[in-house]
Amino acid sequence: MSDAGEGAGEADGLDRLWTPHRMAYITGEGRPEGGYEKPAGCPFCVAPGLPEGESLVVARGLLVYAVLNLYPYNPGHLLVCPYRHVADYTELTDQETAEVAAFTRRAMRVIRHASSPHGFNLGMNQGAVAGAGIAAHLHQHVVPRWGGDGNFMPVIGRTKVLPQLLGDTRALLVKSWAEVTD
Repeated sequence: MSDAGEGAGEADGLDRLWTPHRMAYITGEGRPEGGYEKPAGCPFCVAPGLPEGESLVVARGLLVYAVLNLYPYNPGHLLVCPYRHVADYTELTDQETAEVAAFTRRAMRVIRHASSPHGFNLGMNQGAVAGAGIAAHLHQHVVPRWGGDGNFMPVIGRTKVLPQLLGDTRALLVKSWAEVTD
């Protein structure tokens, strides 16, 4: 900009989508003392014990549970987590491995029942270098996808547009989890 203030107050032809709730994620606000790498501060260790109204847990199994991602890529983005604080897939017991697989399969059926996605991304990021935001506690992503959901917003605007509040998504998936059978 020049000293004359060129461009100040002039419209640039772009609309603005404000997502101030994302600042907590960007700045790390609300992270537990010591970060996420210590079990005492691990959100995946804490989540199952939270009161029903504060928890994003959708379903509970014997060894694993399904919880909504606090910073979802799309509505219905679930994480399948073992209750046990374990970092690596190879450290799971055979029983945990089987229940992670069963919960992942059930989560896909539940999300299909609730919101009819066109497809899914499934995956685990093993280690911080592989993209795991919370590398110390294993979690399987179940991300519903719709045609056109990967639009320009995340690429150009570094913003994800979510048409549904987490509480509403949780209520829908809890209801569907009870309705869908294996």
